[in-house]
Amino acid sequence: MNATLLRPARVWTAEFGEPREGFAVLVQGNRIARVDRADAVKDEARAVDLPGMTLLPGLMDLHSHLFLHPYNITSWDDQVLKESEAFRTVRAVKHAKDTLDAGFTLLRDLGTEGAGYADAALKRAIDSGIVPGPRLIVTTRAIVASGGYAPMRKNYRPDCCLHAGAEEVSGVDECVRAVRHQAAHGADWIKLYADYRVGPNGETLPTFSLEELKAIVNTARDLGRPVAAHSMNDDAMRRCIEAGVDTIEHGYSGTRETFQRMAEKDIAFLPTITVAEAISEYFHGYKRGGKPTRRMEDAANAFRLAREEGVVIGCGSDVGPFPHGESYRELGWMVKLGMSPREALESATSVAAKIIRRDDLGHIREGALADLAAVEGQPDRDICAIAKVRFVMKDGAVVKGMP
Repeated sequence: MNATLLRPARVWTAEFGEPREGFAVLVQGNRIARVDRADAVKDEARAVDLPGMTLLPGLMDLHSHLFLHPYNITSWDDQVLKESEAFRTVRAVKHAKDTLDAGFTLLRDLGTEGAGYADAALKRAIDSGIVPGPRLIVTTRAIVASGGYAPMRKNYRPDCCLHAGAEEVSGVDECVRAVRHQAAHGADWIKLYADYRVGPNGETLPTFSLEELKAIVNTARDLGRPVAAHSMNDDAMRRCIEAGVDTIEHGYSGTRETFQRMAEKDIAFLPTITVAEAISEYFHGYKRGGKPTRRMEDAANAFRLAREEGVVIGCGSDVGPFPHGESYRELGWMVKLGMSPREALESATSVAAKIIRRDDLGHIREGALADLAAVEGQPDRDICAIAKVRFVMKDGAVVKGMP
């Protein structure tokens, strides 16, 4: 069995608390075989020196869209209505490589946004070694209420046959059918949109009844699929909590009481702070470091409330509307809004692993899968170091930085 001995300046993992200097990690095959002081590891192995670097578990972003690219280059409507699925898939292959090179060895991709089941195909291509990329957890088309998602029909001729951004359903029977349909096409999780800008003046309002949400969750659970819920409206969040979803995404209008309920039910939160910044930059005149927009303030307030109420918070950036390979920006925002660098690192490693129910990822310990990243400096002290990825290993294979 092939063996590689990684010798960084220090090793960080949630179990250690503080980084361990002078430690080495022995990888055999696709798993970590030993973590010990470098002078104690005598195994015959190919040595890889990583001077000045901190070795981390491979990072995870649990809210991503590989089939989208920044909206300041091409609007969401133009991507969905004018770009072919084949073209978007080719672009997604590049996005996957950019993500892996940035040290993110796993993504939960929350909907292809009109690109059908291409995420399941991309996952298969990555797993087969045809193209490089992170491990993927896919949701295929996502589920939305009829008329409750983009492209907004009121913006187009009424006789247009518009390509939908997700699978539209109405009523309990159609909700059940959509879950079964998406699971059959390769969805690992089920993604639903519990609200959208459907009010008379574009207000964000709930789009599914409680009965419909329960039908989605119960059917998904019968099929062994957890459920992720896009929800920004507080009433919609409460319905999702009562229905029993596994994660809530965004939550910008969530109240303290709603986050309390999430904590009580152990529902995880993916705050997507960075996408609020990106949208504000593109369309609302925000300049980095300047006065935050209302959307940014809402995102920050939700994040603070969730922390204060003890909600499990994972790293979920909504990358896609901003460039792939920049998921690290979410960790920077988490620290800026009150997390310690260590807590932010945990959100993208051990906490993320808990959310996706994978004990074999997110840790540097014997028996874990060898998904690892090395960065310059000490990200547990300065989270900005997370952007300086110099070495990446996925499933025991070096994919970036081999001398």
